[in-house]
Amino acid sequence: MNQVISVNQLGKDYATAAGTFVALKSVSLTIAQGEFVAIMGPSGSGKSTFMNLLGCLDYPTRGSYALDGVGVATLSSDALAALRNRVIGFVFQGFNLLPRLNARENVALPMLYKGASSAERARRADEMLVKVGLAGLGDRRPNQLSGGQQQRVAIARALCNAPRLILADEPTGNLDSHTSDEVMNLFTELNNTGITIVLVTHEPDIARYAKRLVRFKDGEMIYDGDPAGGLI
Repeated sequence: MNQVISVNQLGKDYATAAGTFVALKSVSLTIAQGEFVAIMGPSGSGKSTFMNLLGCLDYPTRGSYALDGVGVATLSSDALAALRNRVIGFVFQGFNLLPRLNARENVALPMLYKGASSAERARRADEMLVKVGLAGLGDRRPNQLSGGQQQRVAIARALCNAPRLILADEPTGNLDSHTSDEVMNLFTELNNTGITIVLVTHEPDIARYAKRLVRFKDGEMIYDGDPAGGLI
C-alpha cells in the first residue's frame, strides 16, 4: 500500500526568550493510503506542531518528511504550495469560511488557485455539496447555515481538488454531540472511498471513529496502535 505520509526523526524547535523550546522530539511514523488516524494529547504535547508539519504549514528543524512520496525539505515555496494543494484537503475547528461568500463560492476557492474556469468551479462545488448532504444550499452564506452545515461546507471545500489526504484539526470542537456524530460518520464514509484521514481531537468518543490512534506527550509519540488500547 502506498505511503501518503512518511516522517523520520522529525523534530521542531522554537526560539523563546527563555531559550530553545523543543516542541517535537524525533518522531518517526508512516501513514498509508486509506488509513484513518486520530492524534491525541494534552495541550503542549506536540500534536498541533506535528499536524502543522504534516500540512506543510511549517518547516521541521530536523528530520525528514515525504508527502505522497515527495521529500518536502528542498521544495520551493511555490512547489510546496502546489504539492499541498494537490494532495491535502484541510478542515479546521472554526470552519474558516469567508462570510461574504456563499457556500458554493467557499467550496470553490481552492479550485480558483488551480486556474479552473468559473463554470467548472461552480459545477464541481455543487457536486461536492451534494456529496456532503447539502444539495440545494449552495446560495446560502455561512450565517444562514447551522454549525454542522458550515463544517460540511468546509469538508466539501477540502474535497474539491480530490485530495488523497484530509487533515482535520479538532473538526468537531465547536459542534454538539449529535452533529459531531454526523460529521464523523461523513468522515468515515469518505475514508471508505479510500481517502486518508488524519485528525486531531481531545475527545475519546471522536477518536474511536478512527482505525489507528497516535498519542503525544511532552513532544514525544508515546502510543501508536489500536484506538481501543490507547483510550483505556
